[in-house]
Amino acid sequence: MNLPTQNRLRILAETFAARFGDRQDKIMVRSPGRINLIGEHTDYNEGFVLPAAIDRAIWFLAAPRADEQFHFVAADLHDDFVCARTTLRKSAQAWPNYLMGVLEQIGKAGRELPGCEVVFGGDVPIGAGLSSSAAIAAGFAFALNTLFELGFDRQQLVRLAQKAENEFVGVQCGIMDQFINLFGREQKVLRLDCRTLAYEYFPCAHDDVCFVLCDTGVSRRLSASEYNVRRSQCESGVAVLRRHQPAVQSLRDVNLEMLAACRPELEPVIYQRCAYVVRENARVLAACEALLRNNLQAFGALMFESHAGLRDEYEVSCRELDTLVEIARGVPGVLGSRMMGAGFGGCTLNLVEKDRLAQFEAAVHAEYPRSSGRPARTHVVHLSAGTECVAP
Repeated sequence: MNLPTQNRLRILAETFAARFGDRQDKIMVRSPGRINLIGEHTDYNEGFVLPAAIDRAIWFLAAPRADEQFHFVAADLHDDFVCARTTLRKSAQAWPNYLMGVLEQIGKAGRELPGCEVVFGGDVPIGAGLSSSAAIAAGFAFALNTLFELGFDRQQLVRLAQKAENEFVGVQCGIMDQFINLFGREQKVLRLDCRTLAYEYFPCAHDDVCFVLCDTGVSRRLSASEYNVRRSQCESGVAVLRRHQPAVQSLRDVNLEMLAACRPELEPVIYQRCAYVVRENARVLAACEALLRNNLQAFGALMFESHAGLRDEYEVSCRELDTLVEIARGVPGVLGSRMMGAGFGGCTLNLVEKDRLAQFEAAVHAEYPRSSGRPARTHVVHLSAGTECVAP
């Protein structure tokens, strides 16, 4: 555990003690953020994704109460919130809704909670596409399940946390973020089949390379509306394909030959969107094979290809993301780079040889502000275990 994390946990413990006393019955839970190495906009098309949990995390300290009251303290925001189990109402503040959504889902599952007091905080950057929201919802669900021995398994907690966001918060997220939060493994990536939820781990432990996030500093203000447009465009393509191939349920069932046969009936933009998804699914499978062969050059090339598809076929990149990828492409020792997340802002993910890391970060910090007028921010991340209890 590094010094910044130790200091953060000390502050959380001091905050908890100041608010709720020195509780010997409290637990501590670590709930990680995530990266998605490849497989973007494939989840809602029932395709494949390749995420990993990372060493940036949200930490919870939680202890039981007996009065059906829930006292939450968001330490990083210096904010708190109190609610009762029987009167859960959506808050104008954003963050309490992720916690109340979990309480609502636990109630719908037939479990009763006596109340609890919670302090949480962490170092998952908000708005950078590292799924801080899933870390909060899934981490809180895990903490309650542990604290009160509710008996949910991890698959059930995944569904519960997803429904909390869908139904209470009102965000129509997929299941990838919650899944990798609870199923992540150290030095492993997880290939998830978004149709069946079958999953498989692949090794990704390399002493000579690292993953680096570069934050554009651009808020993803267009991502929600454009996400819905892309989803609708994919569904339109599937409707045309199904007329010729009734077995097609989603773009997961389509190959490029099938798509080419229907091209005369597809609007050009619909063809583009569908072609990207079909190719991206193939890239995820090829990336897993590259990991098994320990071929990081091939893996990195697939990352560059993925970004080109997101930029040119799916059209969800932006000038700042493209600038960061081109800076990366020009630095020796950068094996791959791509935008990560819904698009129109957020971060790029970069696979960098460790002995070139300083050169890469120097290039980003020199060239990105000059090209974009925005400050450069880089974060080295390491692949970690999923949500877990740790000693308080």
